[in-house]
Amino acid sequence: MEVEKTFAMVKPDGVERGLVGEILGRFEKRGLKMCALKFMRVSRELAEEHYGVHRDKPFYDTLIEYITSGPVVASVFEGPNAINAVRATMGATDPAEAAPGTIRGDFGVHIDHNLVHGSDGPDTATREITLFFPDESL
Repeated sequence: MEVEKTFAMVKPDGVERGLVGEILGRFEKRGLKMCALKFMRVSRELAEEHYGVHRDKPFYDTLIEYITSGPVVASVFEGPNAINAVRATMGATDPAEAAPGTIRGDFGVHIDHNLVHGSDGPDTATREITLFFPDESL
C-alpha cells in the first residue's frame, strides 16, 4: 500500500476547548506518523486562499471569520491511505451526523464549529500542505 501525506488542522474551537492532544493522538493511534506541526493564527489572506473553493457559497464569510477567530494547529500526517484514515477518524462534517468514536461524533457541538479539518483528496492535500508549510520540505 502506498504511503501518502495529508493535511489536518485543529480549528479554533478545538484549540479553545483543549482538545489538541486528543485530536492529534487519535490520528497517531490510527497508525499515522506526524511529519509537521505548527501552532498559528490563520491570516485573512491565508483563510481566503485555503477556502477559496467556497467563495461563492453562503457560508463563506462565516467560515473565514471562524477560522481567523483564534489559533489553530496545522499538521501533516503520513501513512498508508492517510487521507481516508484522517477523514474517517474525523467523522461526518455535521457533528449531529457523526458516528460515536469519531472526533466530531465524540466532541463536536455544531456544524459551524466542528473542531477539525482534513484534506479531501490527494490534490487538496498537496495544495494545503504547501499553503500551510511553504518553507518545509515534506
